Amino acid sequence: MFKNIRYDIKAIKERDPAARSGFEVFFLYSGFHAVLYYRVANFFYRHHMKFIARWVSQTGRFFTGVEIHPGATIGRGLMIDHGMGVVIGETAIVGDNCTIYQGVTLGGTGKDTGKRHPTIGNNVMIGSGAKVLGPFTVGDNAKIAAGAVVLDAVPEGATAVGVPARMIYTGKPKTDAPKNDLDQIHIPDPVSQELCKMYMRIEALEKQLAEKNNKDNNSTAESDNK
Repeated sequence: MFKNIRYDIKAIKERDPAARSGFEVFFLYSGFHAVLYYRVANFFYRHHMKFIARWVSQTGRFFTGVEIHPGATIGRGLMIDHGMGVVIGETAIVGDNCTIYQGVTLGGTGKDTGKRHPTIGNNVMIGSGAKVLGPFTVGDNAKIAAGAVVLDAVPEGATAVGVPARMIYTGKPKTDAPKNDLDQIHIPDPVSQELCKMYMRIEALEKQLAEKNNKDNNSTAESDNK
């Protein structure tokens, strides 16, 4: 647990440009505190002291505004930036070096039993206000745009955008881990892309129609001359 704590501090310091020292992260970062409360609660949860685990978890929720169920599985290097309003459910799994912004929910749909919450791969970035709901997998190196509502699996290296989320493939190599790529602005717009495709198709059809009309007019003129 203590090795994970040291790794978490280092990961936040590397990824957050506002973090000036590990000392500052340890004492002043609510997202780090939320993960710290989780690691303590998870220890009790795994040792079948579930009441104490939930008590620690709810204490952490009170002080940080982040609710992480002690039964969740969280890897190393998680950065919860700002953190307020983040909810991570009991059967959620979060991989290594992930970044989660404020207002994110890793929740269930209410209709599943057993594994009810998503599995998040390594090096995944989840933007502000995104909702990831259901027992599916978000692949390694994926990105979920701010405000997206994800209800189906996200392939490795893809970007999920919109409500409900659509998958965009940026063409980046799957080995290009975006753990330091925190850009939530320059994300492809699937609606804009579809509109561009439609405009291009319309232009092509108009060109074909114009060529056909010219050909018909030339044929009519030749017939009149004869």
